[in-house]
Amino acid sequence: MAGGVPLLFGLEPRRSSEGVSTRGGCGILGRSGSSDPYCIVKVDDEVVARTATIWRSLSPFWGEEYTVHLPLDFHQLAFYVLDEDTVGHDDVIGKVSLSRDAIAADPRGIDSWINLSRVDPDAEVQGEICLAVQMLEDALGRCLRCHVLQARDLAPRDISGTSDPFARVFWGSQSVETSTIKKTRFPRWDEVLELRAAPGAPSPLRVELWDWDMVGKNDFLGMVEFPPQVLQQKPPNGWFRLRPFPRAEEDSGGSLGALRLKVRLTEDRVLPSRYYRPLSELLATAVLGPAEEDAASPLAVLEELTSGDCRQDLATRLVKLFLGQGLAGPFLDYLTRREVARTTDPNTLFRSNSLASKSMEQFMKLVGMPYLHEVLQPVISRVFEEKKYMELDPCKMELGRTRRISFKGAPSEEHVREASLGLLTGYLGAIVDAIVGSAGRCPAVMRLAFKQLHQRVEERFPQTEHKDVKYLAISGFLFLRFFAPAILTPKLFDLRDQHADPQTSRSLLLLAKAVQSIGNLGQQLGQGKEVWMAPLHPFLLRSVSRVRDFLDRLVDVDEEEEAGGPARALIPRSATVREGYLLKRKEEPGGLAPRFAFKKRYFRLSADALSYAKSPEWQTRSSIPVSHIRAVERVDEGAFQLPHMMQVVTQDGAGALHTTYLQCKNVNELSQWLSALRKASAPNPDKLAACHPGAFRSARWTCCLRAERSAAGCSRTHAAVTLGDWRDPLDPDAETQMVYRQLLLGRDQLRRKFLENSSVDTTPEAGTAKGSGSLEGACPDALARQKAAAARLLEVLADLDRAHEEFQQQEEGTVAPGPLGP
Repeated sequence: MAGGVPLLFGLEPRRSSEGVSTRGGCGILGRSGSSDPYCIVKVDDEVVARTATIWRSLSPFWGEEYTVHLPLDFHQLAFYVLDEDTVGHDDVIGKVSLSRDAIAADPRGIDSWINLSRVDPDAEVQGEICLAVQMLEDALGRCLRCHVLQARDLAPRDISGTSDPFARVFWGSQSVETSTIKKTRFPRWDEVLELRAAPGAPSPLRVELWDWDMVGKNDFLGMVEFPPQVLQQKPPNGWFRLRPFPRAEEDSGGSLGALRLKVRLTEDRVLPSRYYRPLSELLATAVLGPAEEDAASPLAVLEELTSGDCRQDLATRLVKLFLGQGLAGPFLDYLTRREVARTTDPNTLFRSNSLASKSMEQFMKLVGMPYLHEVLQPVISRVFEEKKYMELDPCKMELGRTRRISFKGAPSEEHVREASLGLLTGYLGAIVDAIVGSAGRCPAVMRLAFKQLHQRVEERFPQTEHKDVKYLAISGFLFLRFFAPAILTPKLFDLRDQHADPQTSRSLLLLAKAVQSIGNLGQQLGQGKEVWMAPLHPFLLRSVSRVRDFLDRLVDVDEEEEAGGPARALIPRSATVREGYLLKRKEEPGGLAPRFAFKKRYFRLSADALSYAKSPEWQTRSSIPVSHIRAVERVDEGAFQLPHMMQVVTQDGAGALHTTYLQCKNVNELSQWLSALRKASAPNPDKLAACHPGAFRSARWTCCLRAERSAAGCSRTHAAVTLGDWRDPLDPDAETQMVYRQLLLGRDQLRRKFLENSSVDTTPEAGTAKGSGSLEGACPDALARQKAAAARLLEVLADLDRAHEEFQQQEEGTVAPGPLGP
């Protein structure tokens, strides 16, 4: 089974008829009367993402989207909004917590404003406790024996990043405490506490964990509670998740602000590959057949069923599925044929968010991101680093900022406009030069898809007055849906680590508008309300002819050169999945080395190895085989007094474990490296279920304080927590499973339309009455083919239904394991 949570969130002010209300802003303000907010996303006690900081804003919009693959037993998803401070600790503004049940309650997910709540330290609990409870009877009456063994992953309450935990056990009117274990989040008590029952009704058992403080009150770490009937029927024995004290959720009433979230949870069982083969074959048959006569094919049914966000998700899955089969080109061509066949006005071609448009858009992101980075990265980096002031709109000009441009007194609007025009055309010239010179570097599978698109549009609109439509169809995707959005929001395309500041963001907006105009081949110049863009028009018009020539070269590709083979040809095992500088230190028998023992190395991760050297160009490289990796985990800050650290635990041929410690520059880079390494090592056998999040120092582990270097790990590993990424390997079984679930939504409709409708006119004349997509207008032969296709599709869906039912019965132990077993 697999789970995922696509996240799209932003913090914005709410609007009312009276204007903009600050209820959506931040309750903790900086000295300037604003905040520098960012969000931290946590799954249980694991930080999985950090948004960029939006500087000087009470109304930030992030627009960042994450897909997080989760363990099936996760409990909670939490969003913390913080105000970044350059000095001292960042201030916590508030949080939104969503339980697993709350997210899963609606299959469509959550899409709404949610008020931020205050962060109560007593409610910020995490971790688990291991207990073994016995109910005994002796001459003195009932006795409860509670064996408090250990706890793990407790919240740090002290400035050292640890706690001083002890347990307090309550039963009826009695209570008893364990000893206190100093400076650890992984205490091991191994103490047996006995309590006697008081006369009266049976009592629940409550175990509380506290952090002991010498000065002031103790800090709460969490609790577990068991009702009397549980104690009698099945006394607790094992690990139990700590919970906060029961209390009503405090509603801030919007005084702290509100967070706009879009969260959807998908959870499904993925069967072995052989069970998806019939559906995969049906999908392949559909894309290789005539697009006009397959109203009952799986793809036609999917196109009719889906809309909105679901259509984008489906498009991504279908593109991945056909990429893995080497059929991405035929799939996109199939959708293009259907789209152009039903389009009468060329001005509306691919303008809607149809399945064809969404599929081409997702296809470009999946196969073209390295190409996009190669083309745009140099210019985007220049814009960010140079921070030039550019503005053409007189209503937005700030003459006070233009001292960087002119030192001859206060400049006029005309001077600002001329200087801005020179800067904009300089950046645009570099962008256009990079794009028009990149035809040979564009992935061959993309070029072939554009060639097919060019041919289909030209066949549909051959008239002279429509000579530009074949160019607009390609540039509409490449410029308007790929290059321009990446220029506008480079962080969302991995071109930058952070969002742009307001001034740079405005410059990027002007550049993106100009690139859009070029992508429209200048057809809309002078027709909009933004007349202040007119000074750029001569440059844009000169660029249009260069873009036409570029598009001609782009589609001049031999089909023999297509790179649309199986996934392994598209993403070779030797390809670099992630790379960059990290600080590295190997585990050493002598204990913790000083800080200078960390060495800066350039790392490259492929499907086969994690290699590193002193620099990217260094010829001598060391490597860690991915097949040797047994765990990839975070490291507590207290272990080395350094933040953003992770460990890679490997096993050599003799079975001995070795640990390499790595430090990243920020929490996002840490999450990305953790995710990439976990995915690469996912197929490895003998993965560790637990490891030490600390270091072996001064003859003991800094985490659990055990004195044996070989002691078993004290914290659970998190191999299942990963982030979705465009570099991810293709997973045909998971994609086909999602397609199967979507088809189930239209099964009844398919049955009624094609198999239960006996009053269909099958005379030859009826075949010309309506379009080919209509059942009533189909000729007898086409109708028979559609009915046969519908019957075959329903049969395949029924077979998958039975396979899922048998798997579920095996998991529940109601049937003996058979050939369906994993």
